[in-house]
Amino acid sequence: MAIYWILFIGIAVLSYLAQWNVKRKFEKYAKMPLDSVMTGKDVAEKMLHDNGIYDVTVKSTRGMLTDFYNPADKTVNLSEAVYGSNSVAAAAVAAHECGHALQHAQSYAPLKMRSAMVPMIQFSSNIVTWVLLAGILLINSFPQLLLTGIVLFAMTTLFSFITLPVEINASQRALVWLNRSGITNISNHGAATDALKSAAYTYVVAALSSLATLIYYILIYTNRRS
Repeated sequence: MAIYWILFIGIAVLSYLAQWNVKRKFEKYAKMPLDSVMTGKDVAEKMLHDNGIYDVTVKSTRGMLTDFYNPADKTVNLSEAVYGSNSVAAAAVAAHECGHALQHAQSYAPLKMRSAMVPMIQFSSNIVTWVLLAGILLINSFPQLLLTGIVLFAMTTLFSFITLPVEINASQRALVWLNRSGITNISNHGAATDALKSAAYTYVVAALSSLATLIYYILIYTNRRS
């Protein structure tokens, strides 16, 4: 168990560093303007239209790094720092979210799997903490409760790993289009790549953290039998 805690603390530190790095890179590349006058909104709309997508709306949403694509209502939601900004960071983030819209339009299998799991994940995330806590407290008299919690948490772990190819593929689509369309060039394409790679690391660390936590609960369950 000592080795596990060392691993768990290590992943927690990596998670903090990954989040800090994304914020730092975004702030850095947010100060690097594009050669054109296009904003994040303009980049998003151009990428959608260049790929024959006209039924997706680009909207502004509050917060920082709160950008997301909503397949339910077909909206690309860009944070305020991205929507109206003429920067490499804004272009990279906007194109990444449009990458998800392209995945949706082309029925990208991992995205379909992730979308299908959302209702189940929303349900399990609301109760899994309480089920696991109660399961640990009642492990000797009612071990099945902890096992139920482990199964629920395993779903969130699976969701984290399915998210990885979805996010990485969206970034790949974004970078290819940014380069092909001329939005980025030899002087700033590396910055866009760096920004999206940094964001991808946060998903990798999140998946590993979820896996480590799942293993921890499994060890608690199996050790009660020894």
